[in-house]
Order: sequence, then C-alpha cells, then structure tokens
Amino acid sequence: MWEEKNKKLYRAFEFKDFREAFAFMTKVALIAEKMDHHPYWTNVYNKVEIFLSTHDAGDIVTTKDEAMAKAIDKLL
Repeated sequence: MWEEKNKKLYRAFEFKDFREAFAFMTKVALIAEKMDHHPYWTNVYNKVEIFLSTHDAGDIVTTKDEAMAKAIDKLL
C-alpha cells in the first residue's frame, strides 16, 4: 500500500527477479511519460521503491501523485 512519508507518496515493490522488476519499471515509465509526471525511484535487483511528489507544487503530494499511484497499482 502507498503511504505518505516526508511529503511524498511511497511504496516498495518486490518481484521474482530483476527481469520482472525492470519490466514493471518500463511500464511505469510509459505511464509517467503519458501523465508527464516522473517519479523518483530506486531499483536493486528485484526491489523497486517509488516516491511521488509534485515538484511544481512545492514537492508535496497532490492529486497528480494520487492519480499516478492508482495507475501504477493497476499494473500489478
């Protein structure tokens, strides 16, 4: 589940292996481009962490972040 931490929406994802993690990141990247809203994220092997905030609004969580989180959740 997404949680708000330090003015960002945060969620960690774990996959079977690097290939699955990278495939997920590729799908998230396509969503980010479509929404023109790009996440801060990290990836180590099968783990992906995503942090969402809106830079233009002062790096806080906005409806734009909530919409992106919902779109990402639909990938699972």
